[in-house]
This record gives sequence, C-alpha cells and structure tokens, in this order.
Amino acid sequence: MNPNRRIKGSGVVLIGVWMVLFTGYGFVWGESSAVLEVGAFSTQKAGRRLPSQWEPLHFKDIKSHTHYRLVESDGRTVVEAKADGSASGLIRKISIDPKEYPIVRWRWKVSNVLQKGNVHQKAGDDYPARLYILFAHDPDKLSFFEKLKYEAAKLFYGEYPPLASISYIWASNAPKGLMVPNAYTDRSIMFVVKSGEAKVNRWVDEERDLYADYREAFKDEPPMISGVAIMTDADNTGETVTAYYGDILFLKERP
Repeated sequence: MNPNRRIKGSGVVLIGVWMVLFTGYGFVWGESSAVLEVGAFSTQKAGRRLPSQWEPLHFKDIKSHTHYRLVESDGRTVVEAKADGSASGLIRKISIDPKEYPIVRWRWKVSNVLQKGNVHQKAGDDYPARLYILFAHDPDKLSFFEKLKYEAAKLFYGEYPPLASISYIWASNAPKGLMVPNAYTDRSIMFVVKSGEAKVNRWVDEERDLYADYREAFKDEPPMISGVAIMTDADNTGETVTAYYGDILFLKERP
C-alpha cells in the first residue's frame, strides 16, 4: 500500500480516515460504565444534519457525497443515509479499549442491495450499509517493511495512520459469515453480517464480539480503538440506496 498514491473509490476507507483522525481523539472513555453509547442517535433531535460528536468523512477524488441526516423512524431518531452513485461516511473519533469493551451492538435497515456489489473486486466495493472500527497505530505490531510504509505515511500526512480496521458489511450476495480482506488493502478486514434481500426494509439488530473478530482477522491482540464510522456508498457501482443506522453501543460483556 503506497500512502502517497492517489486512489479513487471508497474502498480505501482505511486511508481516507487518516486525515480525519490526525486531529487527535475526540474523547476517551472512562472505564466505569458497562455500556458506552458511541452513537446515541435516539437521544437527539430529528431534522439535524449530523449527530453530535460525529463528523463527515469525505474522500479525495470523490465529488458526490452520500447525504446523511437525523430522521424519525418507528418513533426513534436514527441516521438516514442516501447514496446515489456517491460515497462518504460519518466518523466519531474516540479511544476505547477493546479488551475492556469487546462487544459492539447496533441496528440498521437498508432499502435494497446493490446489484453490482462484489466483495472481491474494487469495481464492486460498495455496500448499502457498513460499520467501521478503526484501530490505533502500534509500531510493535508491524513488520520492518510495514514500519517503513507507516513512516512514509507520517512524513506525507504528519501523523501515523491507524494500524487496521474491521468493517461489518451488508453485502449483495457474499455468504453471511464470510471474512474477507477489502479489495484495496489487507489492513481492512470485512465481515459479512448480512447479505442479500431477505431482510431489506426491516430493522435488524446486530451484535459482534469485536475483540474475537480482530484476533481472527489479524492473528494478534488488538490495539486501542481510535474511531468508529458508518458508511453507505455506491460510487463504484453507480447505484442508488438508502440506509438507516440506529444506536451504536459498546459493552463490557454480553447481558
């Protein structure tokens, strides 16, 4: 992965979030609460463009952005994302210890899947909904050549990029349960948690053991979480989709 190379397409989210995260962590959680409300969308007022503590995530060379806003759905405030051949996300900069809070829980709903979506190809690297977890840079977890790449990235951007990311996706036709590297970089591993049209236009509750997923994906202990992002994109396929995101929670343990 060449950090100086200009790359088109939303699949390179791991690179795209570098500049957003360079301003530092927006908040560091204490270790007293059993549940961390990272995306407390339901407590906010519908009609606002962005939820508080979240900010836009845009990508170089992508001029058409997904439109995000807070709306009411089934009596709750949620984030609506509308993509029309577009790509962008929302991100919250936050530091969380994944060993202390290994469980992530969220809700989502999509209007349709993307017919040209393909988890194995850059041209199909679009998803109606996905949740990203970013992990902080840790030089002790890099090989010699990887350290050189990260040093080059620091020279170019002024800060080290995140070490890695995990992406939970709603795929078009990939089998549920599949773990696959992103088509742009193997530092971003995707888990297919929903696939196909069986549950479109329905709210679906999700829960993952993020700590276990990281160990499976990278064969190592995870570093600190440095950010959480949501993204609905269709820039590669040129299709149209609407997604909704409910509250995003991190838990110390399953209830």
